[in-house]
Amino acid sequence: MSVSHQARSVARLAAVQALYQMEVSGAGVEAVVREFSEHRFDRSPAGEEGEGAPLAAADEIFFAELVRGVVEHQRGIDPAIARRLAQGWRLDRLDATVRAILRAGAFELAHRPDVPVEVVINEYVDLARSFFEGPEPGFVNAALDGLARDVRA
Repeated sequence: MSVSHQARSVARLAAVQALYQMEVSGAGVEAVVREFSEHRFDRSPAGEEGEGAPLAAADEIFFAELVRGVVEHQRGIDPAIARRLAQGWRLDRLDATVRAILRAGAFELAHRPDVPVEVVINEYVDLARSFFEGPEPGFVNAALDGLARDVRA
C-alpha cells in the first residue's frame, strides 16, 4: 500500500518540529517521538486547527525514521552541512529551525536513496517557506543542492 505524498510531507514537517524541540529543550529522541505519536498526530476524523492542534494524518513510521536517523547520523550530517556553508559561517550560527530543516534534508539525501533528490529539495524548501519569508528558503535550496551533489554523485 502506497503512503500518500501529503502524509510524507506532514511527517517531514513533524520531523523538523521534533528536531527543533529536541535542540531547544534537550529532550531525548524516544521521548519526542513518543510525544508526537501520542499527542501531536491527528487520529480524529475532523482535527482541530490552530496552535497546538494535532497535525494532519502523517506517515508516522517515516517521521520516526527521520528523527531517529538524524540523531543517529548527526556526527556525519553536521560536518556535511558545515562544508556547504559560506566561509566563516558555523552551523551554530544558523537559526535552529534552519538547522533542523537542513539536518532532516541531509539525512534523507544520504540515507534514503529511494526518494528522488528533487523531491527532497522541494519538500524542505517548501518547509523553509512555511517558516521564513526572507532568504532562508533560497539558502536551504542551495545547501541541499550542494549536499545532494556531495552524497549522491
